[in-house]
Amino acid sequence: MDLSPSGLWRWGHTHRGRTFVRYTTTSAITTAISLSAVSLLYGLRIIPGVLWATLTGNLIGMIPAYNLNRRWAWGKRGRSALRAEVLPFFLMSAMGIAFSQVGALWARQEVRTHAWAHIVNTGLVTGTNLVCFGVFWVLKLLVFNRIFHVRELAEFDRTLGDDELAGRA
Repeated sequence: MDLSPSGLWRWGHTHRGRTFVRYTTTSAITTAISLSAVSLLYGLRIIPGVLWATLTGNLIGMIPAYNLNRRWAWGKRGRSALRAEVLPFFLMSAMGIAFSQVGALWARQEVRTHAWAHIVNTGLVTGTNLVCFGVFWVLKLLVFNRIFHVRELAEFDRTLGDDELAGRA
């Protein structure tokens, strides 16, 4: 892959590039929703427990994540296929939430061990959740790419020759 600015520009206009940009944008949006929910739930002591606040915040973010990924990132319309799309998405999301719960266990231990201000604890809980999302993000990209694509990406990219891409730049 050509990593020059013009090469990245051309790649960004391929089907694979557009999908990656949309998936990344969707992840940023839904991560912001989840982190905001965790921060507000824990920070405002609506849910004072680290584990429950993390779980609830991540579940809140999972709802728009499915719809944004399916419709915008992968361009799927119509009814969702339960076994081919919904179950794999929610299983992967549940695995991500479980991974974030491991981080929340660590954060809870740190919160209990140290006498930090609640705002510092909130930052630790939220930051730990962000790190867990980052670690799990690439795996989800690879799996979701498989779930929501019915045709090979190479087939789409072959239809967009360099001349066509250069005309868009």
